[in-house]
Amino acid sequence: QPEVGKPMRNCYPLPGPDFTYGMYMHKRDGGVPEAIGHWDVVKARPRKKKVMPRDFVTMGRGAVAEKCTTAREFALYYKYMDIRLKDKSLFKYFKIPPDMTFGRPGRPSTPIFDIMQHRYKEMWMESQRARTVVQQEEKKKKLSEARENRTQFLRTHPLPKKEESFWHPQRFKKV
Repeated sequence: QPEVGKPMRNCYPLPGPDFTYGMYMHKRDGGVPEAIGHWDVVKARPRKKKVMPRDFVTMGRGAVAEKCTTAREFALYYKYMDIRLKDKSLFKYFKIPPDMTFGRPGRPSTPIFDIMQHRYKEMWMESQRARTVVQQEEKKKKLSEARENRTQFLRTHPLPKKEESFWHPQRFKKV
């Protein structure tokens, strides 16, 4: 039973004061001085030349161009004309300068002087003023144009003349 008003005690004894919690790495644990003053440098291993798989499509086209017809002729052609797929990695074809960086460029810095002078507000206000002036001019133009009545419209756009229709017998009207 726990004592009244106190939590239950843990049943496991804690290790002594010389115990280190966590993982101890024998090779690299030199403490803070090693972490600050030493860089971990990994030596690059020489790359093995990558052997690409055979390009059977290209070899088949070449064999047909050489007029091979039997399986034996195809096998001999494949044996002597060993064509491999091309490595499509980017770094093989382009020499990239060592000081080149990849990724999106950083945004240009915000001109603080323009922000302090409320320059963006002034530019927005000018564009709004220009917009209202254009809208007022369009409104005046619409009001100044007189509306046409039907007579004026028919004078400017005459109806097409009807062609003279000749009389046809009743039996040819449906045709």
